[in-house]
Amino acid sequence: MSLYEKIAAGEEKISLIGLGYVGLPIAVAFAKKAKVIGFDINDQKINLYRKGVDLTKEVGDAEIRNCTVDFTSDEKRLREAKFHIVAVPTPIKADKTPDLFPVESASHIVGRNLTKGSIIVYESTVYPGVTEDICVPILELESGLKCGIDFKVGYSPERINPGDQKHRLENIIKVVSGMDDESLDTIARVYELVVEAGIHRTESIKVAEAAKVIENCQRDINIAFMNELAIIFNRMGIDTRSVLEAAGTKWNFLKFVPGLVGGHCIGVDPYYLTYKAEQIGYHSQVILSGRRINDDMGKYVTENIIKNLSKADIPIKNARVGILGFTFKEDCPDTRNTRVIDIVNELGEYGIKPLIADPVADASEAHHEYGIRFVNMDELRELDALVIAVAHSEFSDMSKTTIEKMFKPVSNQHKVLVDIKGILNKQEAEELGYNYWRL
Repeated sequence: MSLYEKIAAGEEKISLIGLGYVGLPIAVAFAKKAKVIGFDINDQKINLYRKGVDLTKEVGDAEIRNCTVDFTSDEKRLREAKFHIVAVPTPIKADKTPDLFPVESASHIVGRNLTKGSIIVYESTVYPGVTEDICVPILELESGLKCGIDFKVGYSPERINPGDQKHRLENIIKVVSGMDDESLDTIARVYELVVEAGIHRTESIKVAEAAKVIENCQRDINIAFMNELAIIFNRMGIDTRSVLEAAGTKWNFLKFVPGLVGGHCIGVDPYYLTYKAEQIGYHSQVILSGRRINDDMGKYVTENIIKNLSKADIPIKNARVGILGFTFKEDCPDTRNTRVIDIVNELGEYGIKPLIADPVADASEAHHEYGIRFVNMDELRELDALVIAVAHSEFSDMSKTTIEKMFKPVSNQHKVLVDIKGILNKQEAEELGYNYWRL
C-alpha cells in the first residue's frame, strides 16, 4: 500500500505542527478523514484545545470538543506520523527582514522525530527557496536521514483567511508541490481527502512558494494605491469612499478600499519577496513603495485625529480619546501585527493615552505583545474623540444613541468622530454636527 492509501485506511497518521489560526482548522478538517496528531509547543494552548476551547475562534468550541485530533505538546509523538504538515507563522524582524526562526525551529523538531518514508509539507509563507535551501538541511541534520531517499518534502501554501467563515480550507483551490512526481502525487491525493474545491499541482516547490508570496503582495499594492488616493482626495476635500463607489460601477474596476494593513500576511509577505530579490541583486520599486505607504497610514490617521481635535477647539494634550477595535481585521481575535498600535503610539507622542475597547480581541495576547490593557465598552465615556478602528459587526450595529453616550455632554461641533473603515453613514454624522473624518 502507498502512504496515501495507508493514511486513508487509518494505518498511518498525519501530524500538524503549529496549531494557530491556520494549523488548527487544517488539523480539524483532516481529522474527519484520517488519524491526526495536533502538535504545538504552547502547553496552555494544547490544554485549552483538550478542554474544547477554540481560542482562535476559527473552528468553534463545539468542533474542537467533538473532533478526534490528538492534541499534544510532546514532540516525540510526531514519530507516530508519516505525513507532517508545518503551519507555523513567518513574521518579520524589527528591521523588516524575514524572521525564519519559527519555521527553522519547527524543522528542528520534525527532524528530531522523523522516520524513514515520511513526507513533510510546509504551509508557512516564505520566499522561494526556503523549503529546499533552509528547511531540508535542518531536517537532514537532525534526523541523520537523506532527503529524496529516506524522506521527501513538499510545499502547499495556506490560503485560510482568519475570521472568514465563507472561504475555508475545504472550498478554496489548494496549490500543492512536491520535490518529485511521486511526492507531488502523494501530497495532492492526501489533500484531496479534505479539499473539495480541487487541487492545483505546480511544477516545482519554488513555484508554489512564489505563488503564495505574490498573492499578498498584489493585495498590498492595491490597498497602497487606495491609501494614496485617500491622501490625495483628502487634500482636495473629496470623499474617497464616494469616489470608489462611483468608479466601482465599472465592470472591471478592482474594488479595494483604503485602510490599515496589518496581520501576519499582507503586511509581512512583501518583505519576504523583496528580501530575496535584494539577495539576487534587484531592488524592488513597486512593492516597497506600496509597503512604505501602508506602513505610514497609522501616522497619517493620527495626524488627522489631531487636526480634527484642533478644529473642534479641544486641547490636544491629555485629550480623552477612545478607540474601538484593536485586532488586525474585523471579527477576528488576532492582534498580531495590528497597525492600530501605530495610532496608539503616535497619539502618545502628542501626550494622549487613548482608551481602547475591543470585545473580540484576545486580551491576553494584546497585553503580552503590546502592553495594552483594554477597557470595557461602558468605560468609554466623557470622550473628546472616538476612533472606530476596526469594523467588527458589533460596532457596525451601534446606534446613534450608543455613540452619543460615549462623548462629553457638549455640542457635537466639539466632538471628533474618526471612522477609519467607513462603517457609519457619513452624511448623517455630518448633519448631526460631528467633526467626522474617514479614510
